[in-house]
Amino acid sequence: MSSSATVADTARELTVGRRILILIAVVLGSTLYATTLLVASTLLPQMQGAMSATQDEIAWVMTFNILATAVATPMTGWLVARFGRRTVMTWSVLAFSTTTFLCGAAESLETLVLWRILQGALGAPVIPLSQTILLDSFPKRQAGMVTSIFGMAVVIGPVIGPTLGGLLSEIYSWRWAFYMIVPVGLLSFVGLRLTLPLDRPGGKAALDWTGFLSLSVAIACVQLVLSRGQRLDWFDSSEIVVETLVALLAFYVFVAHSLTAKAPFLNLRLLLDRNYSLGLMLVAIYGMLNFTPMVLLPPLLQQHAGYPDRIIGEIIAARGVGATFGFFLAIFIGKLDPRVGLIGGFGLQVLSGLWLMDVDLNVDTHTLMANSLVQGIAIGVIWVPLTLATFATIDARHLPEGTAVYHLLRNIGSSFFISLCVAEIVRATGANYARMVELVTPYNDALSLPWVTGAWSIDSVSGLARLAKEINRQAAMIGYLNAFGMYTLASALAVPAILFVAGRARARNV
Repeated sequence: MSSSATVADTARELTVGRRILILIAVVLGSTLYATTLLVASTLLPQMQGAMSATQDEIAWVMTFNILATAVATPMTGWLVARFGRRTVMTWSVLAFSTTTFLCGAAESLETLVLWRILQGALGAPVIPLSQTILLDSFPKRQAGMVTSIFGMAVVIGPVIGPTLGGLLSEIYSWRWAFYMIVPVGLLSFVGLRLTLPLDRPGGKAALDWTGFLSLSVAIACVQLVLSRGQRLDWFDSSEIVVETLVALLAFYVFVAHSLTAKAPFLNLRLLLDRNYSLGLMLVAIYGMLNFTPMVLLPPLLQQHAGYPDRIIGEIIAARGVGATFGFFLAIFIGKLDPRVGLIGGFGLQVLSGLWLMDVDLNVDTHTLMANSLVQGIAIGVIWVPLTLATFATIDARHLPEGTAVYHLLRNIGSSFFISLCVAEIVRATGANYARMVELVTPYNDALSLPWVTGAWSIDSVSGLARLAKEINRQAAMIGYLNAFGMYTLASALAVPAILFVAGRARARNV
């Protein structure tokens, strides 16, 4: 008997109280990932100072965690078939909690990135398993209610997390924002261990190791190129050249193997479905837009605009509030053609991007919170119609593979785009600083005019130091505006692709 069948049979014997306890334990476990991700984005400036890291280096804390989650998520089905759903779910939550504690205890950038990679990889099965466990534990007539409760709870966690994490990091240190998550994870582990029904593994399950390893190597090498390219001067570095060649070779092996193997790790033939292919492109763009502002804004606000961690946490939390409203709106928009919700959601992303491109270093908190709220609404509105449109024409037997690729591209889009934006900020900051300091010279007549120089002075070392700091702030702001421009362009590029998505009526007839 399969694992899922066993769980479904056992679920009929569950009492109401036990079902409620399962719901609580699963919700606690599933909120850990999103909460940790948002908390980590709030802490980036403090971690950068504590680890003596540059901006592109500290971004690895986010990008490699997302990447590890992306690579490990498609293994969930194999793990469940091999070890059973209860075992995989409980030990994934425990491993995630343990690595979260180790992230807080890390003493160097290298160890912090290592624990973040393990945190993402070991906790990857939690999200895909959570909803499946709940649907199997409750009667079908309660599926809608359970899904709504689960969705609301998962959204509320990321709202509270950054606010509380920012406050703790301001009072104590950034480490306590990680430590505060550990008790919740341990409570979830105990609850899952005590309440989840026993299930037997589905027997021997084959994993296409050639496909899995070649894809993992290709993705990891591309991420390294994007993360280290700007610092190493791109292809002038032998390291970047080698990583690029390895990525190309590994990707070739993955594609060739996937097209010829009987049971490939990922079925590339699904790309022949138009709606599915367009959905994958759109979900990659969705991933690019999902986490990028949360990585870019905290360093900008703390290092250049002087915002405290507590306020930064509140700004990030506003995004979660917006997502809550967005999911509510998606309930009503879901009755319409999916393209309506998609165009509306990506249109809001374009609006928020244009808004960000118009800010400066004197931007106020209310403006940033309003912008974050709009981004959250857009994220919530897009997700439901995007998922419905993507899988509208996919055969039910291909859904597990299709869903794996779907979430894989969402996470890869996030990781790659964050690296590109950070690289552009570093490049633009250095280039604009070099151009602007050329004008700071005694031979520049404009600097002799008091209404031009204002409080700045080039007559002393301290005056030059203050002026250099201000020039660096302005140069960095130009870099951030460039990154916000990339964010806006990516949002706009999604709209034409939506027009080619088959509507609800056509999808049913395909």
